[in-house]
Amino acid sequence: MSRRIKLIAGNWKMNGSRAVGAAFIDRLGALRPAAGPMRRMLICPPATLISSMSDGLKALGVMIGGQDCHVQASGAFTGDISGPMLRDFGCDYVIVGHSERRAVHGETDQLVQAKALAALEIGLIPIICVGETLAEREAGQAESIVRAQIAQSVPDRIAPANLVVAYEPIWAIGTGRAATLDDIAAMHHTIRDALTVKSGDAEGGLVLYGGSVKPGNAAEILALDIVDGALIGGASLAAEDFAAIANTVSANA
Repeated sequence: MSRRIKLIAGNWKMNGSRAVGAAFIDRLGALRPAAGPMRRMLICPPATLISSMSDGLKALGVMIGGQDCHVQASGAFTGDISGPMLRDFGCDYVIVGHSERRAVHGETDQLVQAKALAALEIGLIPIICVGETLAEREAGQAESIVRAQIAQSVPDRIAPANLVVAYEPIWAIGTGRAATLDDIAAMHHTIRDALTVKSGDAEGGLVLYGGSVKPGNAAEILALDIVDGALIGGASLAAEDFAAIANTVSANA
């Protein structure tokens, strides 16, 4: 069995308010899914909530992260958030290259790598997202697409301690279609193989799964040795669901 620490990360996307953030922290505190030696928890709220949620989450042993960062540390980039700004508010991680950023904002692999490098330079750990569309999977291109994203989005020779990749099968997010355990295991093995080339370490770094993870399917997904955690979307907005998913790690240990 893999002895890598499992990371349970919540991506709130463009959801939440100060009241929602405060209620989430209060409820999570009552549920007490304390971080253990083999499990870490992370919430990535909108940038507007990082300041108000940071201290409360950290008091519960939950880390906080950003959902994106600019490649520059500062400058005339209206509406953007830089790595130093995220660090200033206590962030430990930042998501880069999420499928929605790639699809809606046209982010390329090269831009994703530049953002990952900017995050690393300021001491943030980037969660680098990769994944194929339904058309690419049906065309038999899933593996080659993801290998290419790894090759071009992940910085060369990245230290394993700073290496986190999240696999998001875009076709399994909000479509009603589900990735099977075999689908997940096969792609995670592909990603692990591709990352060995980038990092020079066959076992270093974490590979998370991010395709509509919920309390009902989390236990079987996280029980896979090749899966090092989860990047959770909508289910992370409810403290009960987030705690239930995190607690499956202890149950599988």
